[in-house]
Amino acid sequence: MVAIGDVVEVIDESIKGKVTKITTQGVCVETSEGLLLTFLPQELIKIDENASLHYHRMTGIAPKEEKNTKTATLKGKKAKKKVAPAMEVDLHIEKLVATPRGMTNYDILTTQIEEAKHQLEFAIKRGIPRIVFIHGVGEGVLKAELETLFARYSNLIYQDADYARYGIGATEVFLQTIF
Repeated sequence: MVAIGDVVEVIDESIKGKVTKITTQGVCVETSEGLLLTFLPQELIKIDENASLHYHRMTGIAPKEEKNTKTATLKGKKAKKKVAPAMEVDLHIEKLVATPRGMTNYDILTTQIEEAKHQLEFAIKRGIPRIVFIHGVGEGVLKAELETLFARYSNLIYQDADYARYGIGATEVFLQTIF
């Protein structure tokens, strides 16, 4: 959950600022230019300025505490380099809209694909190397549409996400950096 004093970026725009107030209308962010703007929590990405690749989507749920990603040596043993956590995008419709009541299956699928595309473009822009799209099991329609979306990009590969952590309802995308 976002807290007062957190540094955040807006997903849709190149706006960065500090959270100054949280109200029922949204999260108030003060930009570096001194402007006060209000956004919904799901429109914000919390930035950990100590770790350049640490982004997570604000969903109103507090993130789990993360372990230190620095390498260290322990009494003659080689230290293992830890990988930065993947950005997670939950595409369950109840996470994307206030209420799915009245939405057709087409509306739901379109909303989910739009969100996936938006988050994928965000990750590409920000250089985030891994994204996990949580789509659930269902009949496999959303998963098939995601694969069609991913096939449009030449700079990524995808596979089923870690079964132990996500089950069979998630796909992990790896963005390839072009030098």
